[in-house]
Amino acid sequence: MFDVAVFGSLFLTLFVIMDPPGVTPIFLALTAGRPAKVQRRMAFQAVCVAFGVITVFGLVGHQILDYLHVSVPALMIAGGLLLLLIALDLLTGKTDEPKQTKDVNVALVPLGMPLLAGPGAIVSVILAVQDAEGFKGQFSVWTAILAMHIVLWLVMRYSLVIIRVIKDGGVVLVTRLAGMMLSAIAVQQIINGVTQVIQGS
Repeated sequence: MFDVAVFGSLFLTLFVIMDPPGVTPIFLALTAGRPAKVQRRMAFQAVCVAFGVITVFGLVGHQILDYLHVSVPALMIAGGLLLLLIALDLLTGKTDEPKQTKDVNVALVPLGMPLLAGPGAIVSVILAVQDAEGFKGQFSVWTAILAMHIVLWLVMRYSLVIIRVIKDGGVVLVTRLAGMMLSAIAVQQIINGVTQVIQGS
């Protein structure tokens, strides 16, 4: 009824790729200055968006990419460029967007996608679903996906306590550090995509 090996393998893979501890400072930076209720809602929305994207690609990922004639390296490069734009905003301290638009963008982009549901996580889920055998394997795969998203929500939900401790000055510092981390993640993602293009040509 349940395959522990399949569950453990995919859960650990997603944990490394989606990196809940690494997402925490980025989440804090992107949601700083908002009421706690709004921050909690944004954490939930981001996880729901990520879960929805992962679920769709897990079910019909290959068909979507084939229909759009999009390769995995292209998806990685596009995601990296999007993250790099967000990282530059964090580093330069741009906060002049309308609040409502900013709320929506942060919950959906970049938190939900491509930060949580990025190319690495999408590809891992597509392969895991394809390789899973029978109901037992499929059940284990989808349980691992659900468990990973619950962990992500818990980490972001309770990271809000940190904001109350570090105050405004700490938030600015976290924002700059998050921008540096996110820019490094973005550049590495672009490099990985370009490398795969070169190797495939």
